[in-house]
Amino acid sequence: MTTHHDSHGVAKLQKTLVLWQVIIIGLAYIQPMTLLDTFGMVSRDSLQHVPTSYMIALIAVLLTSLSYGHMIRKYPSSGSAYTYVQKSIHPNAGFMVGWSSLLDYLLSPMVNILLANIYLTELFPDVNHWVWIIGLSLIMVGVNLRGVRFVANFNSLIVLLQVLIIGFFTVLIYQKLSAGQNALGDIAQHGHDALWSFNPFWSASTEIGALITGATILCFSFTGFDSLSSLAEETKDVKKTLPRAIFLTALISGVIFVAATYFMQLYFPGNPEQYFELVDETQPEILLLVGGAFFQSVVLSFAIVTVMASGISAHAGVSRLMYVMGRDGVLPKKYFGFISPKSFTPAFNIWLAGVICLTAGFLSLEFVVALISFGALTAFSFVNLSVICSYGFRDGRLKTPKDILNFFVVPLLGFISIGALWLEVEDTSLKAGITWAAVGIIYLAWLTKGFRKAAPQLHEEKL
Repeated sequence: MTTHHDSHGVAKLQKTLVLWQVIIIGLAYIQPMTLLDTFGMVSRDSLQHVPTSYMIALIAVLLTSLSYGHMIRKYPSSGSAYTYVQKSIHPNAGFMVGWSSLLDYLLSPMVNILLANIYLTELFPDVNHWVWIIGLSLIMVGVNLRGVRFVANFNSLIVLLQVLIIGFFTVLIYQKLSAGQNALGDIAQHGHDALWSFNPFWSASTEIGALITGATILCFSFTGFDSLSSLAEETKDVKKTLPRAIFLTALISGVIFVAATYFMQLYFPGNPEQYFELVDETQPEILLLVGGAFFQSVVLSFAIVTVMASGISAHAGVSRLMYVMGRDGVLPKKYFGFISPKSFTPAFNIWLAGVICLTAGFLSLEFVVALISFGALTAFSFVNLSVICSYGFRDGRLKTPKDILNFFVVPLLGFISIGALWLEVEDTSLKAGITWAAVGIIYLAWLTKGFRKAAPQLHEEKL
């Protein structure tokens, strides 16, 4: 039985989660049905090679997930990339990575509210969108205040149903393709590929730059595997459980994404603008075209629940990151470092994240997704570097071939693969991300008295 208070009687996070619960929280956060929302924009940007873009993103994510695993074993803290960079490279670099991660983590619950708003507006066009945005924000706050085990149990049924819906949806497309039909009509008459073809992966029109552009957007689809590291102080046998959970969450979601979009790409060949009015928000239209109006309304109703589950997981992640930054003293400790003695949750942070969700009413889905990609790519890049700095240079573990592979070659490949994604980041995302980083640098300059001292941090023995 773990104690829930430290030696000073202050409430702490509880270790209650096991492997399957952590994977469920990760899959709920990743939300497999997102592939229907992003299909149109990625099909356009990758020149109709969505599964290949997913594979590129998956390779970068799996390499990076191994780096997260190494760093969790060394620093089992809920601070995630923020803590790893702070301890391995420099406290100031850690602060800047934490600051950039906040962008990713704070906006992730908002994406889910934006998606739920799209579905609800489709179902109830006459209702003012603020009704949905305020109501959904309050539900997220309420569930998170109940504690992390409640979040895991709430999400497990929702993840199972999502996988079943994607399976059923893929079978519908498979049957249509088998019968010689795609979204344009009779396949034989317009010369497109039927059931089995390599073209969704690679064809005469393939461009590497376009595939990487698609992968950069899809990095957003995988954000969630990394946020599991923020559950380090609430997971049993954390050094064994979390590295496995992070890798398996990324792998399971990647396999689902590649398999489903292979059949979708065959069913929707060519420019997506010929099928979809709103290429950046395709889920409602895809469901209608593949399954009909009744299927669309049933799945959209359920999709509202799935995006809420994802938002609730994202909400749990950001509230823990703010808690660790508050506990360290880089954010005001009294507010951000507070744990409720009743629910053992960072209650003030949960409320703050809920208030930030309300700004969803003013932002577009594409803009928020682009900003999340900036925060996620920053964290991923630096976690790979942290392994090399921490294990390789600080601990000197570059003497055996196995150590060189684990602590230098693999994280370097992870860093390079994330670097390739950086080359194709959208301009809007880059400008907004750099603006956010500039605000962080100004705050850090104030915090460190003009960089004359390092950013504050909590020492391990206090954890």
